[in-house]
Formats: sequence, structure tokens, C-alpha cells
Amino acid sequence: MSSSPLSSVLFVCVHNAGRSQMAAGFLSHLAGDRIEVRSAGSVPGDQVNPSAVEAMKEVGIDIADAEPKILTTEAVQASDYVITMGCGDACPIFPGKKYLDWALEDPAGKGVEAVRPIRDEIKTRIEALIAEIDAKQEA
Repeated sequence: MSSSPLSSVLFVCVHNAGRSQMAAGFLSHLAGDRIEVRSAGSVPGDQVNPSAVEAMKEVGIDIADAEPKILTTEAVQASDYVITMGCGDACPIFPGKKYLDWALEDPAGKGVEAVRPIRDEIKTRIEALIAEIDAKQEA
């Protein structure tokens, strides 16, 4: 493994309560400490979506203690990858960052049955992201 600094990923959605929290949970779980993980929202909610917490618990990942955080310019500047999930133009754009927009259904107000397919889609995308980051770090 190279001695380059850790890659960092910032997940952004409007409320930082569902999609971005699930994505951060998967990335932390699957990549361990190889990748720095952040998440934030342009208009953070009061708490993480209980259905998202439950759906993640079903796959052995606990995000119950996560708290929605406000999106800051500093968080974007400190991240190599900025992955937006339906936050529109709320994300500041900086040169040298890799921006990805993941079109994912918003789990807000949905029960755990409706959140499971969103969770599974996020996991698939996270696995591909880890493979991309690992390949870049080995290059």
C-alpha cells in the first residue's frame, strides 16, 4: 500500500439524515480506516431517519449515533470526492475535487421496507467507489 495520504469522501444530501448517513456508514464499515469519511446536509434534519437506522442495523451497521451536520465549505475543500445525493446546486464547487451525483430515492418519510432497496443500491455504489479509490491509490 502506498504512503499517500488517505483519500477522503464527503457525502451530501439535503437533510444529512438518510442517504448520506447510510453511505457514510457503509464506507466506514467496508473501507475501515483506509478512507476518511464525512457527511453533511445543506439543510440538516433534527435526527437520522429511523428507517435508515433500522435498515442499516439489518446489515450489521449501526448509524444510530450519527447526527446530521451542516454542509461547510471547509468540508468540501478537505475532501477528495464529493458525492451529492439530490442536493441540487447547494454544493460549492472547487477545482481538483471529483464530484459524483448519485440519483437515489429520498428515504424521508418511508418505512424500512421502502428504505431497503435504497440501502442496497448505496452499498453497490460504495463498493464500486472503494474499488476506484483503491485502484487510484495503488497507481
